[in-house]
Amino acid sequence: MDYQGETFLNRLYKDLHLTDEVMHTASPSDTKDEKTRKYLNRLEKMESLALNSNYNGMDLLKNLYYAKYVVKKENIPVSYYETQKKIALERGYGHIEIDDEMKEKMSSSIIEEQKKSLDLWLDYLISKENAYPEWYKYYVFQGMIRLGTYDKEKDVYNKRTETTVNTFAELNREALALIYDSLVKVFKGHEIDDKTLEKMIKNGSFSKIYSYVLKKICQAYKYTKNNTGIWIKYDQGSDPKPLVDSLQGRGTGWCTAGYETAKTQLEVGDFYVYYTKDSNGEYKQPRIAIRMENGKIGEIRGIAEHQNLESEMKDALEEKLKEFSDKDKYSKKVNDMETLTKIYNEYKNRELEIDELKFLYEIDNKIEGFGYFRDPRINEILEGRNYKEDLSKVFNCSHDNISNNEKDVLHGKKILCFYGNLRLGKLTNIDDLVLPEIICGDLELDGLITAEKLILPRKITGYLDLKHLKKVSNLVLPENVGGYVDLQTLKTVDYVILPQNIGGGLYLDSLEKADSLIFPENVGGNVSMIILEEAYSLVFPKNIGQNLILPNLMTTNGLVLPESVGGNIYLNSLEKADSLIFPENVGGGVLMSRLKEAHDLVFPVKIGNSLTINSLEKVSNVVLPKIIGGYLNMSSLKTTDGLIVPENFEYKDTSHLAGISIDALVAKSLIGKVNENNKTK
Repeated sequence: MDYQGETFLNRLYKDLHLTDEVMHTASPSDTKDEKTRKYLNRLEKMESLALNSNYNGMDLLKNLYYAKYVVKKENIPVSYYETQKKIALERGYGHIEIDDEMKEKMSSSIIEEQKKSLDLWLDYLISKENAYPEWYKYYVFQGMIRLGTYDKEKDVYNKRTETTVNTFAELNREALALIYDSLVKVFKGHEIDDKTLEKMIKNGSFSKIYSYVLKKICQAYKYTKNNTGIWIKYDQGSDPKPLVDSLQGRGTGWCTAGYETAKTQLEVGDFYVYYTKDSNGEYKQPRIAIRMENGKIGEIRGIAEHQNLESEMKDALEEKLKEFSDKDKYSKKVNDMETLTKIYNEYKNRELEIDELKFLYEIDNKIEGFGYFRDPRINEILEGRNYKEDLSKVFNCSHDNISNNEKDVLHGKKILCFYGNLRLGKLTNIDDLVLPEIICGDLELDGLITAEKLILPRKITGYLDLKHLKKVSNLVLPENVGGYVDLQTLKTVDYVILPQNIGGGLYLDSLEKADSLIFPENVGGNVSMIILEEAYSLVFPKNIGQNLILPNLMTTNGLVLPESVGGNIYLNSLEKADSLIFPENVGGGVLMSRLKEAHDLVFPVKIGNSLTINSLEKVSNVVLPKIIGGYLNMSSLKTTDGLIVPENFEYKDTSHLAGISIDALVAKSLIGKVNENNKTK
């Protein structure tokens, strides 16, 4: 009798034949391989019963596996929630607090995603779809449950533990078939062409074998000579299964390959994928993803390291971006990737120019790509370079004026440029502190409460953290801050000069008055002023990249809103809004939940998400947006008199108007106005 599979398992798992599960079906006289064979036969019968049961047998079996292998809520590490807070801050959502309710939702989502990803393996291994022997299915499953996250740089899987929050490894049927074929050949004494794989098989580590074979498959898909492809759109609200199926086993690293994630993403927007030809000549290899959110681009991802865009995909993306109204936001990313690719291809063979050094060290702007993390090519180019030599060329100064040592700053050494993050959070006073003129990184001074003599750098390429600063006198902030500016406990801004440019958000959450405040023209993230109640003659930045957060503002006298807001506008406490001028386009929603009266009010032409004016009772000469990407909530309005509906009024689903967000009679009247406008045109 052939026991090669069982022999392989017993060699790999030396105590397998002694476990309680195996001994339960064994006889005292059985050999190790016979014991393992009987146990595998029992597993096979149990799986067959579950598969053919009329009483949810498969669900019962899956629940057993969930209980054993899916992370428990109490095992989700605190570091996970801290990371989510940091990500939220870096993406411009401010300092969020994760309460018990949020933790419950997050943990439930993690568990559900793990279950879904485990289901893929169970459904495949236990199904009639494959004819693998039980020993191989056992080998695959036992190997898979030990796989943590995949490290692309090292081409290995990290070890999975009881605190791992990531989903189970991606199922690649082709990889499993290739591994099985190779195993059988080795068992039979045949040589295989790939000597590296043959050596791995003799060692037996599923983790190493699977990651190695996956890489080979992905390379076969990825590096086809022809990068010409096709775009496929997956409509908002559509079944996520076709999208998920097209991504599974393709090595993209995109979270959209998970069913629950894809479902959530398609609930808020369309999803575009660019497919090139795979090794079979079919347009099935995903290369670019464009995720829409509330009518605008939410993110763009590629399949290079850290989900950055491959250089050869630039033309395909640029052509596609022409279709989107917010394409300009991504032009810099495309140009940055083109510049970085040029430098990367040439830096080993020539000296870098000063402009290229400024670009690599991100002196003027952050290098933006399409991945979640910094493009790894930047560090690869800079690794081994002498930063003092490079930066002294950029700033035309001595090497002695360049430093990345915190002690140089604390000891009063004259520094023109500090390279790296300067973390001085332990400082509670600034006597004799002389900061560098330029910081290529972040500056943390979150221990300061007062700053009467503080002279800040002229430029900070990262963020500026002064979150506990409460009292200032004649404070001049840097001219340019590449990240966010955190002044969340500052109550007054008299004699405070804000930066000319802020790349991230501006947090003034404790500010009580803002009469003398002069904003920069552009703020890349949020502008958050949570407790501000009055804003007489306040002129906001011309452009705000994310949200304008004014939840307690009570009056709009003299208020000038930005020309462009990429996210939401929160004006939750306003009860009247006469002659308020909105931006023409708002990427998110407009929330004015207490607004009761509106006269001579023109809403934005386009709102990407919902318009919430559910307390509105009295209107005259109020112009609705032409396009509303989410809900229109006017549930307190009893008549459409005084409400002007633009021609070609677009609403996601006018059937949702009646009974959900608008009084039924008002909805009928509104739909009538829409139809009349369209008919007239």
